[in-house]
Amino acid sequence: MRQKLLREGSKELSYEIRGIVKKAEQVKAQGQEIVWENIGDPIAKGFHVPDWVKEKISALMQENATYGYCHSKGVLETREYLAEKTNALGGAQITAEDILFFNGLGDAIAKLYQFLVPTARIIGPSPAYSTHSSAEAAHANHQPITYNLDPHNGWLPDLEDLYLKVKYNPNIVGILVINPDNPTGMVYPEHILRNIVEIAKEFNLILIFDEIYMNVTYNGAETKALAELIGDRPGISLKGISKEFPWPGSRCGWMEFYNREADRQFDGLCSTLENAKMIEVCATKLPQLSIPAIMKDERYPAYLEATKEKIGKRSQTITDLLGDVEGIYFNPTYGAFYNTIIFKEGALKPGQKIAIENPEIQKALDGWMAEDPEMPLDKRFTYYLLASKGICVVPISSFCSELKGFRVTLLEEDGETLHNTFSRLKEGIEEYLGS
Repeated sequence: MRQKLLREGSKELSYEIRGIVKKAEQVKAQGQEIVWENIGDPIAKGFHVPDWVKEKISALMQENATYGYCHSKGVLETREYLAEKTNALGGAQITAEDILFFNGLGDAIAKLYQFLVPTARIIGPSPAYSTHSSAEAAHANHQPITYNLDPHNGWLPDLEDLYLKVKYNPNIVGILVINPDNPTGMVYPEHILRNIVEIAKEFNLILIFDEIYMNVTYNGAETKALAELIGDRPGISLKGISKEFPWPGSRCGWMEFYNREADRQFDGLCSTLENAKMIEVCATKLPQLSIPAIMKDERYPAYLEATKEKIGKRSQTITDLLGDVEGIYFNPTYGAFYNTIIFKEGALKPGQKIAIENPEIQKALDGWMAEDPEMPLDKRFTYYLLASKGICVVPISSFCSELKGFRVTLLEEDGETLHNTFSRLKEGIEEYLGS
């Protein structure tokens, strides 16, 4: 080409959550049944959306207006409803004009980082959720800047690490919090959140809270929304229906802007995001219309509670099976759809294996190893687990972390399959570490 096409930041775009699917499909082609523990899609794991929810959506599809454009910010009635819900928390007050819809949070996240100047950095948690860390790094043409979540302290953030990195890196303009957290399943206690808000206040930073799982907490966990804690700081909450309804295929998420008037540059960022969506015309209309129709229904609170209770029971089942396995650090989960399990230092070594009976699968595995001689040790384990047990998990080294481990989901609807999967996973860990 006569000119260079790609910026350096393009090298930072990666998504091992789906990348490992290519390997799993090779294994599946050799007759191995695959258990998909790589991605948080309840529907793919057997969740059935109740008929009354489907009826609400079907009714909307009978209305001719559903098939037209909506306002570039999103359906006005839906934005008014969501603003009322946020205002009822008693914290930051917003109007419908402070809400902006996107085609899923992936779209929102990409837009958020796209318009920041490359030197403006958002510090986020590690282990990181790849959509955030990759997009932030790509915009900056540099590796992500992160603060540590501590597996020895229930995956709570290391506030000293966060404070010092913010203090000594003037390029940091904002703090990202994912609450409840993906990939760890940790739920932030209120005092931790308040400390983070104080750090943002001291260094004049914006706050970005990914709250897609805010209504997916269980087993007694309690937390607070950004709107309740932010005070007069500028900030953005990221929300959606893909996990809560759940309707991941809707690709429907939104931003809520808090305290736009507090900072001229922040207000400019919000306006730019609105203009970017206006150029696209609008986000998909049907899922937006469904939000008040479903959430206002008297059946919705009980439905949501029952769903959370099921996830909490699965979390306990996994805890019972893996909680005392030698060689790993295990933390019970209290929110979101995931658990991150870390290997103890020195537990993973080159040359460890799990027996594989199928020679064609062994051949494929050997090829994967040859492709990447410097493969992280936890990734090597996940490939052996996939090849030997047919369980597809994601290595934590791919979540922008120096820790070594893997992420699983808490979504299997069938109790027997759940118990069988994690029993075999336990066997795989023990066989691999003992080899």
